[in-house]
Amino acid sequence: MCPDRITDQRYLGSDYAESNPTWDIEDSPWKARQVLKMMNAHDLKPDRVVEVGCGAGGVLARLRDAFPEAGLHGYDIAPDAARFWPAHAIKDIRFKVGDFLQLDDGHYDLMLLLDVIEHVSNPFEFLAELRGRADRYIFHIPLDLSAVTVLRETPLLHVRKKVGHIHYYTKTLALMLLNECGYQVLDWFYTGASLEGPMRGWKTRLASMPRRVAYAVNKDIGVRLFGGETIMVLARAADSP
Repeated sequence: MCPDRITDQRYLGSDYAESNPTWDIEDSPWKARQVLKMMNAHDLKPDRVVEVGCGAGGVLARLRDAFPEAGLHGYDIAPDAARFWPAHAIKDIRFKVGDFLQLDDGHYDLMLLLDVIEHVSNPFEFLAELRGRADRYIFHIPLDLSAVTVLRETPLLHVRKKVGHIHYYTKTLALMLLNECGYQVLDWFYTGASLEGPMRGWKTRLASMPRRVAYAVNKDIGVRLFGGETIMVLARAADSP
């Protein structure tokens, strides 16, 4: 998870681990493929990569296979996440428990923030402090806000209670947030999580047919109607040379 700008202390204690004992490490291969898709599309070959809110470290472990010589660094404030890191020892990744902004004053070629900003109590302050710390940023942002989730409300309450999402976004709101915090969005894409992502429950699968129909007519409207989608975003600091 992200630095200690959190509404509660669930990540520092046992609450999050009890609700999410695997830290969703089983999602890492899929998520890493989405990151690599963006990197390959823009020919990004970073020498130094940091993931802020790296969780169990599965994404960085997958990136090691693609970038055997790069310096890979992962930070997470949750002590419980560190129990997964020894499994990646052979990957030569430098993991640290703590707040990246307090522990590291270095500059990176690429910073990853994957499923992070929806957890942070003040994303404006958080993003502003990270701006300029890397040449490029890749964000993975869940789009929890949709017509269906607002009408039913239960899905929003579920992600709030189980995984700690305290901010909810549509695609436009997420991209506006980055822009307002001084980032220039260079590219973005829907990951297809709603149709082929690793966390699809039975209700999501049940909605696949109407979702596919809506997507065929207008993908943006379909996503705003049904939800369940995520976006991958490539950005840089707007004031960078």
